[in-house]
Amino acid sequence: MKPAATRLFVLSALSAARLLAQPAPPAAHPPADPARLTVDRLFGSEEFQTARLGPFVWSKRGASYFTLEAPPPGPGDHAGRDLVRHNLVDGGQEVVAPASAFLPRGAKKPLTVEAFTFSADESQVLIFTNSQRVWRRHTRGDYWVLDVATRELRQLGGDAPPATLMFAKFSPDRTRVAYVRANNLYVQDLRDLRVTALTTDGSATLINGTSDWVNEEELGLRDAFRWSPDGTAIAFWQFDTGEVGQFHLIDNTSALYPKITSFAYPKVGEKNSATRLGVIAATGGAVRWLEVPGDPREHYLPHLEWSPDGSQLLLQQLNRLQNTLRVMLADPPSGATRTIHTETAAAWVENENPVQWLDGGKAFLWLSERDGWRHAYVAGTDGARFTRITQGDFDVIDPEAVDTAGGWFYYAASPANPTQRYLYRTRLAGGAPERVSPAGQPGWHTYDVSPDAQWAVHTYSNFTTPPVVTLVHLPDHRVVRVLADNTKLREAIDALPQSATEFLRLEIGGGVTLDAWCIRPAKPDAQRKHPLLFYVYGEPASQSVRDIWGGKRGLWHRMLAQQGYVVVSVDNRGTASPRGREWRKVIYRQIGILAAQEQAAAANALLARWPFADPARVGIWGWSGGGSMSLNAIFRYPALYRTAIAVAPNASQLLYDTIYQERYMGLPADNVAGYRDGSPLTHAANLQGNLLLIHGTGDDNGHFQGTERLMNELIAHHKLFTVLPYPGRSHALSEGKNTERHFYTVLTDYLHKHLPPTN
Repeated sequence: MKPAATRLFVLSALSAARLLAQPAPPAAHPPADPARLTVDRLFGSEEFQTARLGPFVWSKRGASYFTLEAPPPGPGDHAGRDLVRHNLVDGGQEVVAPASAFLPRGAKKPLTVEAFTFSADESQVLIFTNSQRVWRRHTRGDYWVLDVATRELRQLGGDAPPATLMFAKFSPDRTRVAYVRANNLYVQDLRDLRVTALTTDGSATLINGTSDWVNEEELGLRDAFRWSPDGTAIAFWQFDTGEVGQFHLIDNTSALYPKITSFAYPKVGEKNSATRLGVIAATGGAVRWLEVPGDPREHYLPHLEWSPDGSQLLLQQLNRLQNTLRVMLADPPSGATRTIHTETAAAWVENENPVQWLDGGKAFLWLSERDGWRHAYVAGTDGARFTRITQGDFDVIDPEAVDTAGGWFYYAASPANPTQRYLYRTRLAGGAPERVSPAGQPGWHTYDVSPDAQWAVHTYSNFTTPPVVTLVHLPDHRVVRVLADNTKLREAIDALPQSATEFLRLEIGGGVTLDAWCIRPAKPDAQRKHPLLFYVYGEPASQSVRDIWGGKRGLWHRMLAQQGYVVVSVDNRGTASPRGREWRKVIYRQIGILAAQEQAAAANALLARWPFADPARVGIWGWSGGGSMSLNAIFRYPALYRTAIAVAPNASQLLYDTIYQERYMGLPADNVAGYRDGSPLTHAANLQGNLLLIHGTGDDNGHFQGTERLMNELIAHHKLFTVLPYPGRSHALSEGKNTERHFYTVLTDYLHKHLPPTN
């Protein structure tokens, strides 16, 4: 997942009351000591809030960008925000649409603009508002179109109920908008607002233009339709979930009777959706289905794009094991396909190649690990051309932009330090890498690059420095203006005493060296032993040892260090660290096994290195895959770990979804021992220390079902543990008043009781 002696288990109202026996202080309390972090300061106030950049859209017609900004002070009602164009050359600003332009006729308040896009000629603005969450993101809502010149504001959707439209986008000629509603595709004419249904077979089990749960979660497929460049046709995905097993979430708290949410969720080894790709005229008619070979339930189709001239479609097909990726070209009128490139791997092929056209559509950008490192290539649509762009013993972390006019490929990399991230560039024709990020800013750099690759929104932070967001010119990285500097947060951080923070490398034997970070008391004393707490993830979907600002969770770790804890995170092999293919893929078919071994070896190495760390007070905590890893740690190494907190864990790998778990473990029938030995449930009988399980009962991702099965296993073996279910909360535990503050209060209280900071 992404992300002592044997004791009797007792779960009762009394034990739950004891766990939560210390309520948070009332609202009226003495001012906090600015030098001391507390849970209430971190999660009960806005004192340590990180400022983020609001909606930001690059212009595709020139050197400018658009933002939403509060109107200047003045008489009258100034509710809402102005839509402002910023000129990058002279720094000038222009109000494209005042806040009053977003006021629907007869309404008292302007629309709350959550996102916006422009038509190709920037004469119209498509506004997204009143959004609703669909699993991870707010992707369903209302759409309005604003004519910039006339200020005419019109709602789309016809007679559709509120907040039911998804992924609306202008046609290339700006005369129409296409969107998804109730699993069908629609096109609405902006001249007369006439709505045309392109598909009518959408249902609870047949999905057009968006995706099912597992493809959204694991392949990032949400917006699943594409306008042709000339606006005459739309290509789209269709998912048939009719034979996929249904999972049921039960909400016992929002109404008098339980509410049940059911959705298709394919668990490992079970049936997937039947997935296919179709093309339909924008005026409606019959669907032409692309002739993609193979069983539609035994493959994944992660990417689809029209060629720049609209004559072909480029698509990618992954087999179920995800160790073979075929790139195909399709002929839209006939549906015929041909394979032009194949990528294979002994373990798995990453889904990291959204279509980026090169040479006017004669080639495309491609990332591959075929030489042991993730490098960029130019792949020709003729099926013959395949040339490398980047060279060297380092990984391309992410492609950032292609400067077609200048002949440059921009990408994220960090050749010397895998815990950091910088912007590099290399000639599209190949050559030496050039670092673009400033040399005097060690840490983590991300970029949102303009369409012409001449400008970028640059966000920089490191482990102890909050983010600063600037607008920069490329490639000289000249700062044009500061967009968010987090001055208030920085002042609050500066008022804190400095903790001892460190990045280090640990040798654990066998020639294996692991990256780690550590936060500890400023002056650890060898005469006073300190508890050692590990924060873990350990699975292939993420990397926890990064020189980046950690937000409130990072500050919570710093709070624990103030209280006497030594807090550490280690990246075992198999995590998404830019240390080469073998580093990442060595974990294949042994999720939960190799990582647990290396995490334990790292703990022992630190205990041998640090005389101030107490071997009798070693704890571990993590979320999602890190929750599973915490369980494997305390179950498989009971003599090492005294306390574990597992948040939203997956106790059995057989309960997780096909795409994620099979990618790293293979099919369960072919890896019986791996699935068994890598699952915490198998080792629950070994529990000796203290265990806290935390899980949202509304978790659609890693289901509460797994925690319930683990509870039964622990009960069967006469083990004591504590469990805290959060009613109706999802995998992120983000819903409900006061949830975040309550959650970290519980964690802190549990650590104080079972891994006390004083000995």
